Amino acid sequence: MNEAVSQGNERHCSALTAGVDEVGRGALAGDVFAAAVILDKEKSIDGLKDSKQLSEKQRVNLYYEIKEEALCFSIGRANVLEIDSLNILQASLLAMSRAVKALSVQPKFVLVDGLHVPEWNYSAKAIVRGDSKVMAIAAASIVAKVTRDKEMALMGQLYPGYDFAKNKGYPTQAHLTGLKKVGPCIVHRRSFAPVSKLLG
Repeated sequence: MNEAVSQGNERHCSALTAGVDEVGRGALAGDVFAAAVILDKEKSIDGLKDSKQLSEKQRVNLYYEIKEEALCFSIGRANVLEIDSLNILQASLLAMSRAVKALSVQPKFVLVDGLHVPEWNYSAKAIVRGDSKVMAIAAASIVAKVTRDKEMALMGQLYPGYDFAKNKGYPTQAHLTGLKKVGPCIVHRRSFAPVSKLLG
């Protein structure tokens, strides 16, 4: 799969601000995903909020609405090998950078969820809990979450025994039990303690 994909409507507006968020930093398995979204100021999307405050059904419904109504959006990711070699923070920033660069309409300003901004040439600002304060970041959190959840459900089919479809790679009891019973698979992050301990 490509490191970044972009979709959008080729319209322009006077002030192009992108919201960016990532998902999957705390997981033991799977890539870290980021999404970048530029909302269309002429179209409102009701119910945008931090993806963690939404039910799965609400997230999915908003995901499709964002895809339809946003000016443009894109997905970036950093894979497990990059996570293990760079560390999860740097891999997350890399995924964010890939997402913004993949936007079909390039932003004039970028608002990033969290404490850190990637090293890039965009004018940008990091906002703590930005997914609960900025609609474009909330939209990005939803797109990133739904996209990664879909992939982890697929990983659950390819690598049974870890309950990926339910835990999305996060360290639930079922996941940890599967790790001890089956051992790590190819999508596990070797640098994360629960996995590295099993590898000795």
